Amino acid sequence: MKKPHIGLSSENLKKATQILSAVLADTMVLYIKTRKFHWNVAGESFMEYHKLFESQYKRLEEAADQTAELISKYGAVAIGTTKEFASMSQLKETEEHNPETKGMLQELLADNETIIKALRKQVDVCDETLGDVGTADFLTNLLKEHQTIAWELRRYLN
Repeated sequence: MKKPHIGLSSENLKKATQILSAVLADTMVLYIKTRKFHWNVAGESFMEYHKLFESQYKRLEEAADQTAELISKYGAVAIGTTKEFASMSQLKETEEHNPETKGMLQELLADNETIIKALRKQVDVCDETLGDVGTADFLTNLLKEHQTIAWELRRYLN
């Protein structure tokens, strides 16, 4: 595959795709967890939570697709196995664990807030260290989406 010539050194392109791969891994682990909770939520207000989680996993799916495409635009190959996602993500899956609805909300909120903190640092690295304002802007938009999701979850917990 021909390497892109877009004003970034090969080294900075590689660093940007490493950051994006970590973002993709976090997004996919959170997507899987959100989907699991969507499938398994029960009890009072079931349908409301079912729809909330569906809305969120659809947004995460779109974010994952856009992230993988940006990795490809930068001349790299996007990771794509659950093993890769799990090993590269800072998030932990909820194996053999299905919390009550409040626990689901708390886990998803904590994971979104973890991603928000990481994205803040990654935006700065892309902008200030790599000179990659495009990726910094892309990550800023992802950060805003996670802030909205976190806000939605937080509202259910207050």
